[in-house]
Amino acid sequence: MTTRRRLPRLAVASAAAMITLCLAVTGTVTSTPAIATPTGGTPTPGTSAGTPGRGDWPMWQQGPWGLRHNAAERDITPRNVAGLELKWAFTYPKAAGNPRSQPAVVGDTVYFGSPEGKMYAKDAATGAPKWEFDLATVGQGEVKVQDGPAVARGKVFFGDTRGYFYALDQRTGRLAWSRRLDDTLSAEVTSSPLVHGDRVYVGVASGEFTLGKDHDCCRFRGHLNALDADTGEQVWRFYTIPEPVQAGTWPNGRTRYAPSGGGVWSSPAIDPATRTVYVGTGQNYTGSAGHYDSVLAIDADTGRPRWTRKMTDVDTWRLECFYPAPGDPGYCPNLPDGTALDFDLGAAPNLFRAGGRALIGIGQKSGVYHVLDARTGRIVWQRALAAPRPGGASGIPWGSSHDGERLYVATNLADPGTLFALDPATGRLLWKTPNPADGCTTGGAAQYPDVCLLAHTPAVSSTPGLVWEGSTDGKIRAYSAETGEVLWAYDTMQAVQGVNGLTGRGGQIAAGGGVVVAHGMLYVQSGYGPWPLPTYPNPYGAVFMAFGPR
Repeated sequence: MTTRRRLPRLAVASAAAMITLCLAVTGTVTSTPAIATPTGGTPTPGTSAGTPGRGDWPMWQQGPWGLRHNAAERDITPRNVAGLELKWAFTYPKAAGNPRSQPAVVGDTVYFGSPEGKMYAKDAATGAPKWEFDLATVGQGEVKVQDGPAVARGKVFFGDTRGYFYALDQRTGRLAWSRRLDDTLSAEVTSSPLVHGDRVYVGVASGEFTLGKDHDCCRFRGHLNALDADTGEQVWRFYTIPEPVQAGTWPNGRTRYAPSGGGVWSSPAIDPATRTVYVGTGQNYTGSAGHYDSVLAIDADTGRPRWTRKMTDVDTWRLECFYPAPGDPGYCPNLPDGTALDFDLGAAPNLFRAGGRALIGIGQKSGVYHVLDARTGRIVWQRALAAPRPGGASGIPWGSSHDGERLYVATNLADPGTLFALDPATGRLLWKTPNPADGCTTGGAAQYPDVCLLAHTPAVSSTPGLVWEGSTDGKIRAYSAETGEVLWAYDTMQAVQGVNGLTGRGGQIAAGGGVVVAHGMLYVQSGYGPWPLPTYPNPYGAVFMAFGPR
């Protein structure tokens, strides 16, 4: 997974060879990897205290099953969606950079993090301030919020780009507790937390593979953590990779460590009935070992694996594998044999039932959507939705949605990125809608033909009758869940006045999350810029936008 979802612009590799690699599955399900590290007593199941109200969107996945579907949203419908209009905006300072924190909505309040290192609580209808928390009051160094907050048990939970994790009082914004989950260089929390009962489940990833040739690469290993929601005490930790050891030197004499990587980039999901937590993992940075490019099924109480399944045979990738092009085999040993892929499973899982059994679905940056038996990890079906590209640029980067009838999956730089509706039981294609061809010739993107791309970096969201997806062309779109027809679109690449008095302008719809729809309002971050791709020139700062019916 590329940190901050950096997406390479590279030529398409040999289709036959790459398809073979992306569909290579180990063929065995591992059920006894001994990398779980319990650090406390066995937790007791939590209660339903703090359960958000009907119609809220309290966490990244909306609910514990990871469906990204708000079934209780009845105010915005296919009949009136064309009347949505901008109600308010909040503008970031220009120097703040790219926003990425997906909001949470509980009651009359929307909560979201910012690229200048703050967590905000705003009136959901007007944008009026309720409170803000400055992360600079904890720890040292530059800090951003890239994950989406989870609101539960009277607290707001989230992490930052330094590896810290926080719990704030939901009403006042005061710090309840914080802890550093990882102090490895470049460790970061992009995994939006999942709260279930009295536990918080959150993963940790790292940008260590981007630190260049003069860095002793690499010593980070990904992990999934269970924390006590009330105290922050660590209950257990599951490492995805064995501990790195010194493994010779790089061509310039710097120390080489291996294996490393396996970051947990996305939000987990949980089956409350079986108390199993599911999540995907990223590629190795060095070496080839551990649960890289894998789906994990972890006992929610003990942190021990019920099963794991690796979806790529070999995948070892760091920045030098493609940047500067065409990559440097001295620092990317897997480049010559085509196994430097970056085909991690950075998308969040979806849990659902079809064909009489419990299933887990998850997208991969190879462009394949996989559906496994949730109990055993065996493959039920797989569907390739995009031809694989180096760096995983064409694939499924963050997440999909399930509304009880259909799965909705979007591809990224897939010439063009496309939104698909699939049959959850079989993977049969029900409809597909490419990113509209006029995306780069209309609206603000038309001014920048050399920058604009027809691609989907955000996760997909849905509400009854509607599917929501944003694009790198700067537009948010609502699609008919039944037919895939575009029913509404809004161009965020226009100047707006923020409720905080600053002028702002959107750009690419933010990755790392997606559209949130709750209580008749729609919320989205705009102004994302995935390095090393060119970004839209912007004289202002990026914006957080809120929409409602006329």
